[in-house]
Amino acid sequence: MTDLVTIADDGHVRTITLNRPDKMNALNRELAWRIVGAVDEAARDDNVWVVALTGSGRAFCAGLDLTGGEEFTPKSPMDSQLDDIGWVGNFFLALRKRCDKPVVAGVNGVAVGAGLGLAMASDVRIVAESARLMAGYTRIGGSPDAGLTITLPQVMGYERAMRFMMENRTVTGAEALDWGMAGEAVPDEALPGRLAEYCQSLCAWSPITLRLLKRGIGKAYESTDMEQQLRYEVANIRTAFASEDAKEARQAFLEKRQPVFRGR
Repeated sequence: MTDLVTIADDGHVRTITLNRPDKMNALNRELAWRIVGAVDEAARDDNVWVVALTGSGRAFCAGLDLTGGEEFTPKSPMDSQLDDIGWVGNFFLALRKRCDKPVVAGVNGVAVGAGLGLAMASDVRIVAESARLMAGYTRIGGSPDAGLTITLPQVMGYERAMRFMMENRTVTGAEALDWGMAGEAVPDEALPGRLAEYCQSLCAWSPITLRLLKRGIGKAYESTDMEQQLRYEVANIRTAFASEDAKEARQAFLEKRQPVFRGR
């Protein structure tokens, strides 16, 4: 049986690909938990500095597979019983909280429902111009999950997020920039190359710097205490400046050369 998620490493970039193209990468439980597991594993691997996330075939992720399927969980029966978040909440927690490395989504096609939640939980989105992004919950009598009540208001504001979901809007990749749902839209055929190029460009920076950056911004969204956030920033910059990479960056600046980072 084909692996539901494929993993490929290129230098310090790990690409995680949803691999259920015959179902437009629709989420059954096994695929969903495999995605969470792959992101968690990338977070633990010090050789991985940047994570790319994309889909195989003509879809990024068509959302929940409404045809059903066999139950699956990697957890023990007790852990599974006590987990009231499940895989759909773990999409956001894995990508934004447990993985402090940049996660870049290459949205190569349709992203609907929890599939849109998966894309929006990433830190950066590069979308194919013909991609279609839709929440779709009103159509099936549901309500938003996969962190969309957090991520959509963050990127587009309260009223636009409400209208987008209430009106069951569909946004194309070319329109996603105007909605704040992506930072870059490219021709369909250019997406794989651009995704790889962008992720490699991030590896020019120290992974310590990138991880502390993501931690700091993520913490700011969790905190309403400004002084606490400022203290967190100071603690992070002390950690950053104490690293070998920071010393190398400063030396390279003085010597007018490109720094060589080692993640230490």
